[in-house]
Amino acid sequence: MDALLSISGLHKAFAAPVLRGVDFTLRRGEIHALMGSNGAGKSTLCNIVTGLLAADRGALTLAGRPHRPRSLREAEAAGVRMVMQELNLFPALSIAENLSFQRLGNGLGLLSRRRLAERARAALERVGLADLDPALPVARLGVGQRQLLEIARALADEPRLLILDEPTAALTDPQIHQLFGELRRLREAGAGIIYISHRMDEICQIADRVSVLRDGELVATEAAADLDSDRIVELMAGAPLERPARSAGGAAGDALMKVEGLGRGGVFDDISFALRAGEVLGIAGLIGAGRTELLRALFGADPADRGGLRLAADGFATAHRFRRPADAMAAGIGLVVEDRREQGLLLPLGIDRNISLASYGALKGPGGLIDRAAESALAARYCEALAVHCAGTGQPVRELSGGNQQKVLIARWLARDFPVLLFDEPGRGVDASAKARIHTLIREAADAGRGVVVVSSENDELFAVSDRILALSRGRLAGEFDAATVTEEALLAACFRYHGRDHDEEEVSRAATP
Repeated sequence: MDALLSISGLHKAFAAPVLRGVDFTLRRGEIHALMGSNGAGKSTLCNIVTGLLAADRGALTLAGRPHRPRSLREAEAAGVRMVMQELNLFPALSIAENLSFQRLGNGLGLLSRRRLAERARAALERVGLADLDPALPVARLGVGQRQLLEIARALADEPRLLILDEPTAALTDPQIHQLFGELRRLREAGAGIIYISHRMDEICQIADRVSVLRDGELVATEAAADLDSDRIVELMAGAPLERPARSAGGAAGDALMKVEGLGRGGVFDDISFALRAGEVLGIAGLIGAGRTELLRALFGADPADRGGLRLAADGFATAHRFRRPADAMAAGIGLVVEDRREQGLLLPLGIDRNISLASYGALKGPGGLIDRAAESALAARYCEALAVHCAGTGQPVRELSGGNQQKVLIARWLARDFPVLLFDEPGRGVDASAKARIHTLIREAADAGRGVVVVSSENDELFAVSDRILALSRGRLAGEFDAATVTEEALLAACFRYHGRDHDEEEVSRAATP
């Protein structure tokens, strides 16, 4: 095949070298997976291709012509599109306006709402969001829906070079299947696709070739069919993957939290379950099932309007319905949020401040001031445990890769001795080795007697870390399973349980009954 993109001797340094003499080729009609641990240089390489960063030295050609874009606009004019790991939408604007933001209006500056809506419907249909109203503000969408919206915007331009950075991190299996169909169509049309992902199963399904970066150097490029997951991890880390250990026969203990008939209008309804000491309870579901909203309600970030939860700390005497996160924290509940940049991290502050944010009470020294030495020691301990790739614990979090930011957020809550921990997509954007560490830490938290709830769009992650799994379907509890014996088919069937026409007719009939 002809080369679409050729990169030779690419170098880039910030405080330290990030890319060291990288040579890379993307062919026409190829899906090329780019893999590497967090901080290996994947995003930096792609940011240079898209004009967001300038290379220190090296040569790039696109379709046989020199390619050194000075801005994202210049790269897009050459047919390059990138869907970044961190979302870049305008929450206050509508879906239609976001999809056509760069070509709003006609030559006279007039805006046709009808034409915007038509474009939006066509773009949304390609990614399985045809049921969304194009006039809906993006602020009302979940993270998974926003991710699909970003992808729809890129696909609508029919790019000749498409870069996807962890595009499926917040997606469920049916959405991934539809996305892969669109990527194969682009490949057949002769486009080149650079696909960044840490999900080994996806690489085997979609990629033609795989290139692996380690510490800024390209260490291998091989046909995807010739690689297995262990070999890829070994190339990424320079050593075989350490698998997370499961405790031997550690049965769950007494209940720590009982959720009773919890509901939030239009989002989820009548959710009841018990969380026991020493167990990890997984929650599965499709996008829009209400998984994130349920965790936020338990944490008081989005208060429920009916039902409640009872805690062992007060002998289950009080039905709580927390109105703010501070109340949930005071009751011993912590939450790792799904959207780390918008809701979880203070990006300008250092790693140490972000990790210690929920532990200030324990870090106060004489006079009520924070003991900075203790704060640094706390941050250093968790940076080592989660292998955070950083220059030091004082480094601003905004300078870290997305995966390392995720580790910092998780470290904050692991550092607190809360009896109940809620994790919303803990492995999002994290490489395989780091994900194994996170799973081990989650299991260790449960083994220490905590109760842990994990929401994940990856069924493999739920199988790996959970003791039980609950399935949500359109805001309702649709099944409970033993994680050791449930099949993927059974779990998926439960997630679809309330999506059929019969269910829709039942809901209409129930609503019409006085």
